[in-house]
Amino acid sequence: MRRILAAVTTALALVVSGCTSNATAIPGQGSFVFVSPGAKKVYEYPAGTRGTVGDFTGTSVTDAQQTIKLSDYPNTIMVLNVWGSWCGPCRGEAPDLNVAAELSADRPVQFLGINVQDAREPAADFIANFQVLFPSIFDPTTRTLLSIQNFPTSAIPTTIILDREHKVARIFLREVSAQELDEAVVAIVDEGGAGAADSTAAADPGVPSSADPTAPTS
Repeated sequence: MRRILAAVTTALALVVSGCTSNATAIPGQGSFVFVSPGAKKVYEYPAGTRGTVGDFTGTSVTDAQQTIKLSDYPNTIMVLNVWGSWCGPCRGEAPDLNVAAELSADRPVQFLGINVQDAREPAADFIANFQVLFPSIFDPTTRTLLSIQNFPTSAIPTTIILDREHKVARIFLREVSAQELDEAVVAIVDEGGAGAADSTAAADPGVPSSADPTAPTS
């Protein structure tokens, strides 16, 4: 039995190592493992309980010669939006993502798209048509999401917010609005202490901030 299990494990390792993609993920210590209790669409992770994700690396959707890495943005809150040009809800939320990115222009925040299950040309057209304000990694084989254990790769669109240490703080397994995304970002910015005053000054008065980033969400 042990020999059979060892053979299966070796075969799986060879299959995984043989996969190629424009995007890869380098696992780190304390890796985030997704656990889905029930059919929730929004997940919040309090500081001190968060796990890290790998260093996503891939080429830009709009420039195959440009490499984009998560590690290019140290000490920065990351808003990772997983999308596809074929996805109706992705088209629906694109304007809201632009608004949220504009609201965070003066904060220690970077928006980064991850384009999955797509071809480069229609993905680039999507970016041009919606005038997307942030870069996107081209990841047709969904390799980035596969690097997160147990993560549902079929959940498109998905938005993952990482704190300054690139630990998972919030996940939306659905389309997001500008207001709810901005509230989530402000709450995580405020955890940084020194950045709290800046985030208050930069926030749009018409978009209320969240008072409790750990409040239960259904």
